[in-house]
Amino acid sequence: MKVPAQTAEIFETLSKGQFICSNSVHDENRKLYNIVDDNFEELYDYFEAIGFVLDKGDEYFYFTRKETKADLERKLEQAYKWIDILDFFKTYNNSFGPGYRFSADEILVQLKIDANLKDKLEQLKKPIGEGSHRERVQRLIDELAKFGMVELENEISQQYKVLSAFKYIEQLIVSIHITEEVQHEISQ
Repeated sequence: MKVPAQTAEIFETLSKGQFICSNSVHDENRKLYNIVDDNFEELYDYFEAIGFVLDKGDEYFYFTRKETKADLERKLEQAYKWIDILDFFKTYNNSFGPGYRFSADEILVQLKIDANLKDKLEQLKKPIGEGSHRERVQRLIDELAKFGMVELENEISQQYKVLSAFKYIEQLIVSIHITEEVQHEISQ
């Protein structure tokens, strides 16, 4: 099995829970995306042999692994957190998604005039901690950056770009189906 020379670099990125995106602001990440895309089958087989599953989303790649029940429960807790984070950013701007550009300062301006957005930030105190609005907004952005969903595009203006990996969270939430029975239980 012939794998690309950059396989170690690909593994290093994906094994940290990050994504490799086609629209990254960094040339090296876009090159890695093209390498994975061109060699998907070989890399899939290679990583599967060491217990990782290479998955492909819409313009991004990531790793998954078979999970135990305890790991699934932990993942569900994380999913709740991500739902709240996505809700915050979509409340800030409904078009927040791949390709969108923003800064923490722009979010802070919106917080001053949007009570709903401010309430959503308050609800996120538990997962992101206490602090000023600026500190909490920056922690949310840092969380997205840590997982490769946004990248700092301009250091001077502190402008970020939302990467295609953000679709992962959007698709996760869209895939949650609530049956009619459960909807009736929730409304009661």
